[in-house]
Amino acid sequence: MKKLVLVTILLAGQALAEDHRQFAPLPPAAQESLREEMLGNLLAINEVLTLMAAGKIKEAGQLAEKALGQSAQGKHRDKPFNARPGPHMPPAMHGIGNDGHVAASEFAKAASSGDREKALALLPKLTEGCVGCHYSYRTR
Repeated sequence: MKKLVLVTILLAGQALAEDHRQFAPLPPAAQESLREEMLGNLLAINEVLTLMAAGKIKEAGQLAEKALGQSAQGKHRDKPFNARPGPHMPPAMHGIGNDGHVAASEFAKAASSGDREKALALLPKLTEGCVGCHYSYRTR
């Protein structure tokens, strides 16, 4: 809980200060693909949290893997090159995204097994990469 308060304070202070995040120059089509994916990820995270709160641990794990885990990688593979965000990202930004997929799969594995305590312990990792990336990078 203390971590969340600290992150909130840091983000609030960041919003008032000059934006020092690194610019990631993605083509407009890749920006739109990434934006759509991030909005979908927000919905998925919200649903995972809802399922966890309802005690539906295994279902939360299944959704996390399908929507956020390593199984979800490559969503843009069939799009034209300029609509694929990954190849245009700075390597560290791309790495944060990959780490987020791995973290979601680790959570999904624990939750899908029904291990509530382990799943709860891994739950913050679902958003850690999101916060790190959005705090470090911008596309506009």
